[in-house]
Amino acid sequence: MQNPVYGIIMAGGIGSRFWPLSRNAKPKQFLDILGVGRTFVQQTFDRLAKIIPPENIVVVTNADYEKLVSEQLPQLPKDNILLEPLRRNTAPCIAYATHKLLTKVSDATVIVAPADHLILNEAEFISVMEQAIREAEASKNLITIGIKPNRPETGYGYIQVANVKEAGSRSVCRVKTFTEKPTLDMAEIFVKSGEFFWNSGIFAWTLQTIRAALHAHLPVLNKLFEAGRSAYHTADEAQLVAGIYNECRAISIDYGVMEKAENVCVICADFGWSDLGTWTSLYLQLEKDADGNALPAGSRQPFFENVALNSVKNCLVHAPADKLVVLQGLDGYLVVDTHDVLMVCKHGDENELKQLINNTLIDKGMRMA
Repeated sequence: MQNPVYGIIMAGGIGSRFWPLSRNAKPKQFLDILGVGRTFVQQTFDRLAKIIPPENIVVVTNADYEKLVSEQLPQLPKDNILLEPLRRNTAPCIAYATHKLLTKVSDATVIVAPADHLILNEAEFISVMEQAIREAEASKNLITIGIKPNRPETGYGYIQVANVKEAGSRSVCRVKTFTEKPTLDMAEIFVKSGEFFWNSGIFAWTLQTIRAALHAHLPVLNKLFEAGRSAYHTADEAQLVAGIYNECRAISIDYGVMEKAENVCVICADFGWSDLGTWTSLYLQLEKDADGNALPAGSRQPFFENVALNSVKNCLVHAPADKLVVLQGLDGYLVVDTHDVLMVCKHGDENELKQLINNTLIDKGMRMA
C-alpha cells in the first residue's frame, strides 16, 4: 500500500429504536449495551486501530456529544473530533471529514464505519478491511461491504451483485442495484436468489475517489465543504461548518452517491455483522438460556441473577442489576427497564412502538432526553 490510511467513524445518531436505554443525551453508540466493558464507539475505535494508526482516526459526531467522545476516547486529539451542529445524514458527514482530511494529505485510503455496529468475528473483519483498503487504492472504485444474509431481514438495505456466480466469500463484485428496507416478501426473494447481500454501511475508498464522486453526484454539497477548506483546523471552523449545515440538505451517502456512481464494487463478506438497529436484532445476537431467553449484560453471573422467570420463553430482559424482575407466562417479548421507564413489547413490533412512544412523549410534554 502506498497511500496513508485513515478512518472515519460516524457517531452522530440518536439510536431512537433502542429507547428507553438510548436517549438524546446519551445514544446507543456511547452505551455498553452488551455488558462487555466497552461502549460501541470504543469497540469501533479499537477495531480500526488494529489496522489504522490511532492518530489517523477521526470521529464525526453531533456537537452535543463532544464531551462523551472525549471522555470515552481520551486518546483522540481534539482536532480529530468533527462536530456537526445539525443532523444531516451520512453524505454531509462524509463530505465534511473528506475535505478536512484533504487539508492534511493530498490523498489517502479511507475506511468509513458507523460507530454502533456489532462485529462478532473481529479477525475476519480486519482481514476483509485490509482487502478493501488494497482494492480501493488499486482500482480507484468506491468499495462497500456486503454481508451474506442468513435471514429475510426487512430492517436492512440490500445490495444486488452483477454476477452472482462470483459472489463467494471475500469476492469483489460489481454492484447492480441498491434496495432500501424491503417488504418481507421481497426480502425472502432476495435471500433465496443468492444475488443480494446486506448493506453494512461500511465503505473504503481514496479521498480523491470520494471527492470526485461527491463533485459528480452532489456538486452543491461538495462545493460548500470545498469552498471553506481554509477554515479547517482554525478557530473559524465551527462557524464555517454551522453555515454549511444550515444550508445543505439531509441526504445519505447511499442515495446521494453510491446508487448513482458507476464505479461501485462490493466485497462479499461474513464476519458476524449486525447493525443492532433494534432490540430484536440485539436479541438475535445474544447468548440465550435453554428457553431462548437473553440478558444483554451477559457478563453477569450467574445468568439472570436478578431476574425470576416462570413459563417465560424467547424473551429479552434488560434491567438494572439492583432491581428484581419477576416475569410470568411471556413468550417472544422485549422487557426493558430503566430508572424511569418500563417498556414491554412483542419482538418485531418496535416500529409500531416507536410511533406510540413519540405520541405519548409529545402528549406528556416530554422528549427522548
